Amino acid sequence: MRVGVYVDGFNLYYGARGLCGRGTQGWRWLDLRALAIDLAGRRASWPGAAVSRVVYCTARIDGVSNPSGQADQDVYLKALLAAGSVDHIEYGTYVARVKTAPLAVKDERGRPRLVGPAWPVMVQDGRGGAVPDAVFMVSYANREEKGSDVNVAAHLLIDVMAGSVDAALVISNDSDLRFPIEQARLHVPVGVVNPSRNYLAGDLRGDSAAGAGRHWWARLSAADLRNHQLPDPAGQYRRPTDW
Repeated sequence: MRVGVYVDGFNLYYGARGLCGRGTQGWRWLDLRALAIDLAGRRASWPGAAVSRVVYCTARIDGVSNPSGQADQDVYLKALLAAGSVDHIEYGTYVARVKTAPLAVKDERGRPRLVGPAWPVMVQDGRGGAVPDAVFMVSYANREEKGSDVNVAAHLLIDVMAGSVDAALVISNDSDLRFPIEQARLHVPVGVVNPSRNYLAGDLRGDSAAGAGRHWWARLSAADLRNHQLPDPAGQYRRPTDW
């Protein structure tokens, strides 16, 4: 059984950071192939599973706003290729811009609740009258990756439809992947791995027997990440000191 592996890089990174802790070491130098081999090998319903292709979808960090992060990421990407941990890296774009939005806090269910005037900060009109329904607007630096989910979907469907893989393993908890994963399940068994401590996105759930059948779902643990690290050095590339 030839298994294709499709990794949403930023979704994995932020999920892993939540599992292991932002300031902790020992999880960032992740060997994606070794992790995928272990995950696929645990499935009794996938006998003879062999990882044949690993596609890593990411974007290069903006070096202007985060030069050290860009440098560390560059070393990691080169190490992945040097170690044979991935077969292909597909790049999206990393966008940094200033956005505006209403000031808000979280309600008891974690949803945004707009902040209005209240002492000690009130809003008055030109005649000194109170404006109780005023909305505070803020500008903020917004940095986000674009395209990884689309690239995961494209590589997944191209490989499935071309018959290049007999099963697929998707590492992401992005609900935007609902439709391509549903379509892939019609043709091959699909494993979906949630890389975060959050619940699996509802749109990524399904029936294990639907379509081709033998589908499964799993969640990464901090131990999964720490136990599957690249060699150091990987080729000529060494792990950053704080990783």
